[in-house]
Amino acid sequence: PDETVTSSFASFIHAVRPEHLSKTVRHRSKRMILDSIGVGLVGSTTPVFDIALRYCRDLYSPVAVSSVYGKPGVKLSPTLAAFTNGVATHSMDFDDTWHPATHPSGAVLPALLAASQMLPPGTKPNGMDFLLAFNVGLEVQGRLMHFSTEAHNIPKRFHPPSVVGTMGSAAATAKLLSLSAAQCTHALGIAASLAGAPMANAATQAKPLHIGNATRLGFEAALLAARGMEANPLILDEIPGCSGFSVFYSVYQPKPLSAPSDGHEFLLEKQDIAFKRFPAHLGMHWVVDAALSVRNLFINYAGSFSPSLIRTIVLKIPVSKYINRPFPSSEHQARHSFQFNACAALLDGEVGLGSFAESSIHRQELRELLDKVVVEHPEDNVANFDKMYGEVALLLHSGDVLTGKCDTFYGHWRKPLSKESLLKKFRSNASHVLPEEKVETIIAMVDNLENLSDSSQL
Repeated sequence: PDETVTSSFASFIHAVRPEHLSKTVRHRSKRMILDSIGVGLVGSTTPVFDIALRYCRDLYSPVAVSSVYGKPGVKLSPTLAAFTNGVATHSMDFDDTWHPATHPSGAVLPALLAASQMLPPGTKPNGMDFLLAFNVGLEVQGRLMHFSTEAHNIPKRFHPPSVVGTMGSAAATAKLLSLSAAQCTHALGIAASLAGAPMANAATQAKPLHIGNATRLGFEAALLAARGMEANPLILDEIPGCSGFSVFYSVYQPKPLSAPSDGHEFLLEKQDIAFKRFPAHLGMHWVVDAALSVRNLFINYAGSFSPSLIRTIVLKIPVSKYINRPFPSSEHQARHSFQFNACAALLDGEVGLGSFAESSIHRQELRELLDKVVVEHPEDNVANFDKMYGEVALLLHSGDVLTGKCDTFYGHWRKPLSKESLLKKFRSNASHVLPEEKVETIIAMVDNLENLSDSSQL
């Protein structure tokens, strides 16, 4: 056929123009860019980032043109810079989350930052080109996830950004490099052969590699396509007996992507993004807000938070094996533990960067609270970021019961962070590695991205 699902995606990538981005899409995506940079900067202070950086510096002889988060003067080859910065972005699980579930910015932004520095003087993309490419990467990820109802729920088999993120990075890079429609087709096909990571590596130091590999391998797919490599031109189509992208989903129903001139509405126009207030798996934000709510009730009841008055802590959460961790023993396990985050919020009245330090994880008083936790899985609490809730009930020795519940946490796409809250998060994250004037420069640059003449300045 002349028009296939795959060719429609390629045509869209090739044909979309800056003027197709609405004011809402530009505003929301700039918030994502700012937040992702801040998360990457603070992520550059983590041990897993240091491992990735040493790996790249020791094993490769880089064409040193692309910058690394938080390391002034350090340059790597473009694809390795994309990899390292992708690892930084997800090193604390602090990056944005969408629905269906994935981390869209971290899989795309590092590739575009690296590619902008790679291009020779006189061919640098401007800020609007950069913003458009970023949104192409988001759109491709979102459309692919909507091809399967399986993608709507918290994942069980593979980590979504390792799959759709790789495709998004390829699409975004292809757009930034102005590849032809045929080359965009091949970039998507090549990227599909480089995608995938199992959920078993969640809550380990390997999980940030999923984002690093997604942004790097999608970037490499676009570079290979630009140099003439070809792949299956029907990679996104459903071909009976021969799986393409459908290999990742048991139910797969692809639809063509409409041309921008046909009134295409970006998914980001329809649904905002979730920004995390603290560095942990998104599901933790429901139980933390529920725990903080019941903690306030407890203080009003008893005058102060006194764990000795608590007999049992009941968590009502959805079924999701990899984030149901009764006694986490490492920072990455703690970031993926309903029990730990609920108890940390109860004990401290907050969850933040310091909550996941070794000294915090292994506190005796925290362990004593964890011993009191009982988990329940109500049938109406589904493992879906758009439908789930968190509930924390304190059963007291007196026989009284105090309950806190959260249906929508602050930062969810239904309850977006305010501009002030987003800027506060960015300044807090970025200030770990940059002086105040640099932090404010980035804020101003992203806010005025449409008018930036050279996006490599970012």
